[in-house]
Amino acid sequence: MSIPQTLAIIAGNGTYPQAMARAARGAGVARLVVAAFHNETDPALAPLVDELAWLRVGQLGKLLSFLKSAGATHAVMSGQIHPRNLFDLRPDIKALVVLAKLPRRNAESIFGAIADEMHAIGIELLPATTFMDEHLAPAGLIAGPPLKPRVEDDVRYGFHIAKESARLDIGQTVVVKNGTVLAVEAFEGTNAALQRGGELGRKDAIMVKVSKPNQDFRFDVPVIGPLTLEAAREARIRAIGIEAGKTLLLEKEKLAALAEQHRITIFGLVG
Repeated sequence: MSIPQTLAIIAGNGTYPQAMARAARGAGVARLVVAAFHNETDPALAPLVDELAWLRVGQLGKLLSFLKSAGATHAVMSGQIHPRNLFDLRPDIKALVVLAKLPRRNAESIFGAIADEMHAIGIELLPATTFMDEHLAPAGLIAGPPLKPRVEDDVRYGFHIAKESARLDIGQTVVVKNGTVLAVEAFEGTNAALQRGGELGRKDAIMVKVSKPNQDFRFDVPVIGPLTLEAAREARIRAIGIEAGKTLLLEKEKLAALAEQHRITIFGLVG
């Protein structure tokens, strides 16, 4: 892929949009413009980019107008929009028209429709991993103590269960302990599932997060970062299994330091 002159970042929450901005600059993108969302996007992103517009979730017409006027030819989605905001939309007329055509309203169908609208005005939506290769998780031990055989068995079992849950479009994270599934992520999100699984496991449970089969990486990519480690510590999780090559590690040095400090293993598995 040739490096776009102007790249638009559609920025959700967390530090992922900042990592994307730095990676895109490093790859040679000359101009970065950002569609930011109230109550989602971190304002600390602003100094890293050339232009930023604040929107509400649901203002599709305003989003498309901004991207076109900013001269973007390519765009990338970085950072999650909290699921509850997708179901608490105050859509503008453009969004209402798009939503009315959807037989099923979930994150993937909504974002897919947005991508189609962007394509119609000449803007290509790139995979969310674009420019982020160095942040992708490797296979094997990533950080923290080496896994004992019994714990590694749980990690691999959890990987299998998480893949099935993801295939059914329920959720992409599970918590297991001693061969028993304690929690499966659904609408509540990863951290809430972690808390629930941690309470049931009391301590030393295992968290596993995977991608969906045939996942569209334009809209969603599994991510773990320091906030994930803090949530795991509070839930007294012993190890975190993630899918190698399909999971982004944010703030890797801080992530590794926290894993060592809290004695939480991060381990990459190949699907």
